[in-house]
Amino acid sequence: MADDENPERGALERLLLAHLNEQRKSRRWGVFFKSLGFLWLFILLAALLSYEGDGLRSTGPHTALVDLNGEIGGEHGQTADALIGALNSAFEDKHTRGVVLRINSPGGSPVQAGQVYDEIRRLRGKYPKIPLYVVVEDLCASGGYYIAAAADRIFVDKASMVGSIGVLMDGFGFTEGMKKLGVERRLLTAGENKGFLDPFSPLDPRQEAHARAMLGEVHEQFIHVVRQGRGKRLKETPDMFSGLLWSGARSIELGLADALGSLDYVAREVIKAEDIADFTPQEGLAERLARRIGTAMGQAMGPWAKDNLRVR
Repeated sequence: MADDENPERGALERLLLAHLNEQRKSRRWGVFFKSLGFLWLFILLAALLSYEGDGLRSTGPHTALVDLNGEIGGEHGQTADALIGALNSAFEDKHTRGVVLRINSPGGSPVQAGQVYDEIRRLRGKYPKIPLYVVVEDLCASGGYYIAAAADRIFVDKASMVGSIGVLMDGFGFTEGMKKLGVERRLLTAGENKGFLDPFSPLDPRQEAHARAMLGEVHEQFIHVVRQGRGKRLKETPDMFSGLLWSGARSIELGLADALGSLDYVAREVIKAEDIADFTPQEGLAERLARRIGTAMGQAMGPWAKDNLRVR
């Protein structure tokens, strides 16, 4: 009756109802297509993760490659766990005829370098028929050489930098600058050495002596593994363990390395397995996505993030 009395109002209500129904259908289809898109994305990510997990492998006899590139440990360096996992995979592969650890590293954590050194020696004992050779690129220094000393042989380029057999602990002292600025340091501790080598306090001779003793102990451990690994090949000089670097050519003369050679040369002429299978630990797709998301969030937060976020 109301529609008969006001046909325009009835037509408007029917039009609005039809519009609402169309919107509901559109939303349902939108949800369907979004869900379908997420499903395809999930399948694609799963396939990529599965592919990356397989890595580069050869189905025939090969030289297994593991790269140590950059710092050992640290925020952005290669960890001992990753390197040890890669080395184990390389030795366990039934097609591996020899393993090459290619090093281009300034060193890093002595603890993690020692863990990799010990694991290499264990693997060489467990798989006596599979040799492990180190190939040095630009730099094999400090913790990098610590690890290299565990190899059967070390190959270098004549211009490689090798050595730096030493240990350091560095920092800064700001006490004189604080005096000029009129800044007072207020450090409260329970334990007289809890503020060990605090950069804002005067250097305590007893703490300095203790630090030097610790460095000397770690240095002796470094010297021991070099002597253990290189054996009679080592031609010791008074400055060999002083922290100096030598060229690849000179390192051969000193017995720190064995011969000139690249990765391809060692695979082809020494191991006699020219095909190279890369077992280097790779950053997974999930890690890359997380890093990119974190970077994007950091950029979105802008100046606030720079001014207010601190890592200690």
